[in-house]
Amino acid sequence: MRRGGVGAIASSPTMVGAVTTLIVILAVFLAYNANNGLPFVPSYRISVQVPNAATLVPGNDVRIGGVRVGFVEDVKPVSHPNGRVTAQADLKLDKNVDPIPRGSTVVVRAKSALGLKYLEINRTDNDRGYPEGSQLPLSAAHPHPVEFDEVLNTFNGPTRTAIRQNLVQFGAVLAGRGPQLNAALGQLRPLLRRLEPVARNLASKNTGLARFFRAAGAAAAEVAPVAETQAHMFVSLDTTFAALASVARPFIQETISETPPTLDTLTRTSPRISTFLRHNAALFADLRPGVRALDRTAPEIASALETGADVLPGAPSLNAQLPPTADALERFATNKDVQAGISRATQTVNYLSPTLHFVGPAQSVCNYGTLLFRNAEQLFSVGDGIGTGQRFLVMSSPGGLPNNETSPSSAPPNKTGSETIPGQELNARANFLHSNPYPNTASPGQHPRECEAGNENYIAGKKVIGNVPGNSGIVTDDQTKDQLK
Repeated sequence: MRRGGVGAIASSPTMVGAVTTLIVILAVFLAYNANNGLPFVPSYRISVQVPNAATLVPGNDVRIGGVRVGFVEDVKPVSHPNGRVTAQADLKLDKNVDPIPRGSTVVVRAKSALGLKYLEINRTDNDRGYPEGSQLPLSAAHPHPVEFDEVLNTFNGPTRTAIRQNLVQFGAVLAGRGPQLNAALGQLRPLLRRLEPVARNLASKNTGLARFFRAAGAAAAEVAPVAETQAHMFVSLDTTFAALASVARPFIQETISETPPTLDTLTRTSPRISTFLRHNAALFADLRPGVRALDRTAPEIASALETGADVLPGAPSLNAQLPPTADALERFATNKDVQAGISRATQTVNYLSPTLHFVGPAQSVCNYGTLLFRNAEQLFSVGDGIGTGQRFLVMSSPGGLPNNETSPSSAPPNKTGSETIPGQELNARANFLHSNPYPNTASPGQHPRECEAGNENYIAGKKVIGNVPGNSGIVTDDQTKDQLK
């Protein structure tokens, strides 16, 4: 019966066709769903958040280290309370990658230039992992991916046209150069041997090449805010180089050719011109106060130049009159009588110079000359209906005191008050001689330097003959300290 049953099935074309069709349908079903995981195979499901799905669709690969470990099961938008919208991707991964370590990052990358994407997971060494059904936070989605169209959009129309022309020209240059390229590649063998230790050094951890690229990225991030300014700078450089192209030959070419011999000459002569350069630096250091003063005097200088421009047309007529004047001055200067008079005047000035040097401070410092004329003018400043009279002040000593200062004295002034009249001891004590015939007038050789005349302090109860003790200062009447600076 068994043999008959099996033979009946095998001998029935209908049953063979049905079994074959079922097997084909099952194979097609399994092949179609292979990207979504085979049935009855254990899996590991987690979700990730990304700022932008970037055309990521269900069925796209999920890779770790370039190896496919699962696929994107679903992609849906997520709204946040602040109004921002991000994307959430549900992943179905192989069980052998369970769990994904905490701190791992994800990024959406391009699989081809046609727009196909995949999700890459960069694992960390963290011992803790995300359990089944967990969700990687939005902060794990970095770095920000750069799309291919964004790269192409960095070039404007003229730039793309120029790139296309460059490719055409490079193709024309390389066309028919196969043997030459082969020979060049053969010559690169020694270079590659020397390049190997260089590459080893670059790959070494001690070189810190990774830090260099991170620093370069940080530097690029720093200049990103001024990218527009740099773009304008490059546009302006095009204008600059276009202007330089017009003078490239022969001017710039000759400059480049003459630079080496010029540097050789500078090397030979620099020891000799170093002294000149030091003196030049000292000169400019001395000129700095004058340059700073120009800030204040520039308006006056400009006014003088404007006035000079107005009178400059009259300079020719003035120049025409100068020769006779110069001739007359020359005759006057060469006259023997004039020379003798100048010699006598010089001698007179030499004789008077010490005296003027000594007497001059009495006016220049102490203002005594001006005070003399002021007081002389005020001597007759008081008058009545019939004229003016001389102003004077009668100074008299107390009557009856012996040896007072205002009348002839037969003896030195009273010092102790022993020769006093009873009841008048106080007045008698004031009868002391005070005389300063040669007060200090701030002249050379006088110490202290002071304007003593008219500024002496009256020292009661003491005889003072000569200079009063102390320094009376150099401020006299009608003077202020600001005027003395």
